[in-house]
Amino acid sequence: MSPESISLELETEGVPSDATNAFLSRILKLPGGDQLLSCIQCGMCSGICPMGYAMDYGPRRMISALRAGRIEDVYRSDAIWLCVACFNCTYRCPVGVPITDRLIAGLREELLGRGVGVPAEMQAAFERTSRYGNPFGESPRKRDAWTKDAGVDVPVLREGDSAEVLWWVGCFGSYNKRNQKDTVALARILDALGVDFGILGSDERCSGDLRCTSQGEEGLFNALYQHNAAELGKRNFKQVLVGDPHAYNALRKEYPRLGTTLSVHHYTQFLADRVSDLARGMKKEITAKVTYHDACCLGRRNGEYEAPRDVLLTIPGIRLVEMPRNRENALCCGGGGGANWLDSFIWQRTRVPLPMQRVQEAAKTGAQVLAISCPLEVPRFEDAIKTSGLEGRLEVREISHMVAEALGLLGGY
Repeated sequence: MSPESISLELETEGVPSDATNAFLSRILKLPGGDQLLSCIQCGMCSGICPMGYAMDYGPRRMISALRAGRIEDVYRSDAIWLCVACFNCTYRCPVGVPITDRLIAGLREELLGRGVGVPAEMQAAFERTSRYGNPFGESPRKRDAWTKDAGVDVPVLREGDSAEVLWWVGCFGSYNKRNQKDTVALARILDALGVDFGILGSDERCSGDLRCTSQGEEGLFNALYQHNAAELGKRNFKQVLVGDPHAYNALRKEYPRLGTTLSVHHYTQFLADRVSDLARGMKKEITAKVTYHDACCLGRRNGEYEAPRDVLLTIPGIRLVEMPRNRENALCCGGGGGANWLDSFIWQRTRVPLPMQRVQEAAKTGAQVLAISCPLEVPRFEDAIKTSGLEGRLEVREISHMVAEALGLLGGY
C-alpha cells in the first residue's frame, strides 16, 4: 500500500494524516519498511519487550497509532527512547515486522531531525562520535595506544598493506580501560595461534552501529560508513575479525546494504574454528562454574549461540551451566539501542535495570563467573554486581580473557 492510498483512506475517516504520511513516505522506501503495514496486532512484540511495562506506547500501540494517523502522539512519548534494541520484538513477530530497525529507528530519526525530545546523554554521544569518531570523545590518534601494553606485535596496516585477517578492534576495545585488558588478551591469543593479522589503528572509526541498533542517526551512520569503507578498501585482507557484536552486525548486515561486502567473523566464531589448536595449548585449569550471557546482536540478530559455548568448553576445569533464559530467550543487558548512553533516562522511568536482573539470574545458577562476548557488557554487569551486593560471589569475564589465562598468556599483565 502506497503512502498516497493510506492518505486517502485516513482522510476519508476524518483523521489528521500529514505527519503520519510524512513518516510512511520515508519508511516505506527502505528495505522491509512496507512490512510495518502487515502488523496483525497480536501483541507479541509488546508482551516480549523487556521494557514494555514502562512504555505508554509499546510497539503494538505505536503501529496502531500510525494506522490511525496519530503518529504525533507517539512522538511525544518517552517510549521511543526506552527501546534497548534487544530484537525480541522483531524476532518473535509472526509476520516479520521490522520493529527495531524500521519502526523504532524511524521514529528516533524523525525526532533527531526535528531536534526535539532527544535525551541529552544520547545527543552528547552523537556529537562526540561525529567529531572524534568514537562516543567517548577521545582523539583518533589514541585508538591504538593500547598496543603499547600488548606484549606482542600488533601490526597497524597502512594503505596498501596486506594481512590474512583485519582485526576491527572497536571503540570500547580501543578506549575503555577495563575493556583494553580483554583486547590485549585477544591480541596475545592471535599471536600465539600464529595468525597473520593487523589493525587499522587511528584510521578506524566507530562502525556506525548507531544506526544498526535503532538509534536512528542515519546521517551519522552514513558518514562513518563512508570513512570506514574507504579505509577498508585501501588494505588487502581476506576476512574481518570483530570483538563487538554490534560492530559485527553493522559490518555483516548494514555495510553490504550500502555496497561493501565483507567476510566478517566474531572473535568467538574465529576461535571456535580453531578449538583443536586452543585445546593443545591449554596450560592452566580454570576451576569454576560458568554461565554464559548471550549477546543480543550475536544471538537473536545473527543466530550465533554455539561458538561462544564451544570456546568456553575448551578451557580445562570449566563447568558450564545455563541461566533459565538463554540463547534466543536471553534477557538483554540493557545497553543496546543507545541505552548504554541513556542509563539515567531509563533509570528515572523504570527503577529496574536490566543488567541487575541479569546478574541476579546468573547468581541463582550458582555460577562464580558470568562469561560474556560483548565489550559493552563488562562495565554494565560489573556495576550491576556491585549494586546487587554480589561482589565476591560473581565475576564478569570476557571469553577472550579466560582463554588467554588458560593458555598461560597473561603473565606480566
